[in-house]
Amino acid sequence: MSDHVYSVKGEWDDEASMWIATSDDVPGLVTEAPTLEALLEKLRVMVPEMLELNGVLPAEAAQRAPFRLIAERLEHPRAVA
Repeated sequence: MSDHVYSVKGEWDDEASMWIATSDDVPGLVTEAPTLEALLEKLRVMVPEMLELNGVLPAEAAQRAPFRLIAERLEHPRAVA
């Protein structure tokens, strides 16, 4: 098994109130979810599927391929009245 860990970037979209996931490592990966936990659930299915469908890895290897979700959310402090 390869030691390669696939990177997935999660960014909070204030306007949509959703986490958006994309990846330079996983071709074609774009998805969204309202919570980080829901996003992870989707990614656990989608990352192996996309790796296999795009010919990056054979099916068996894709099912075991580790990925790292790197999440970013910009927050602004609220003024206390």
